[in-house]
Amino acid sequence: MQKHNHDNGEDNRDGSDDNRSANWGVEGPTDDPGIEALRNRQVKNFFATTLLSLGLPMVLMGDEVRRTQRGNNNAYTQDNEISSFDWSLLDQHADVHRFVSLLNSHRVHRPVGAEEGRLSLEQVLRSATKTWHGVRLNQPDWSDSSHSVAFTARDPSESLWIHLILNAYWEPLHFELPPVTDVNGSWRRWIDTSLDSPSDIVEWDAAPPVAEESYPVGARSVVVSGVAVADPLAARTLVCHDPPPIFRRFRVAPCMHLLEQRFHVMGAAPGRYTAAATEDRQVRT
Repeated sequence: MQKHNHDNGEDNRDGSDDNRSANWGVEGPTDDPGIEALRNRQVKNFFATTLLSLGLPMVLMGDEVRRTQRGNNNAYTQDNEISSFDWSLLDQHADVHRFVSLLNSHRVHRPVGAEEGRLSLEQVLRSATKTWHGVRLNQPDWSDSSHSVAFTARDPSESLWIHLILNAYWEPLHFELPPVTDVNGSWRRWIDTSLDSPSDIVEWDAAPPVAEESYPVGARSVVVSGVAVADPLAARTLVCHDPPPIFRRFRVAPCMHLLEQRFHVMGAAPGRYTAAATEDRQVRT
């Protein structure tokens, strides 16, 4: 997808030409239900990887309801509907707004004890247990042709396990889940962006258990599951470290920072992009 800055009166020469975006088959608005569903899912993927990353997330106004500037990435001259907020989008994309609201609520109510402890990132990283996977446990595929990866993180107190799956492949994949037979609990699916609202994200207390030994992950989707081994309120910090450059092909933040009212997961790098995977642009932070 290319920029569309003709309305600025500079023959489309202004604005950045480095647009990290995709239109998924149609430039601009479309009535195609398949393209619309994929765009919705990609928006949620970007929000999940941005709002769950370490650091202060930067989100452009309206991303939470798929606001678009019609491809104009330099709308400094546009004091009109291109740069304004269309409030009807709240109803049109209520599912995306709900998804972002739940993510934000978990960030706002996160425990801050670890942050107040002034521990260095290296100290926190060394204290956590991280395991990388592919579709098979302990077999991550870092090759150039890979489009998926998963990891499991456990906090030092072993009171919470988190398993995150990123499937940037264009087909569904089955991912093996780490066994939790040695703890009193089972995996509970918190986020699955391939599912329709309201199943795409749920309150942690309402997260459904996953009884199978593997989980079917939809094409181009993010799944986050957790196991509360002990009292979740006593959970400390889970950490994942910065993975190899393969994540550049996923167009996602290089490490997840999962903050929930009852648990706290920290990543090693801030989110690189906003969640502006709308029909005509994404905005780099």
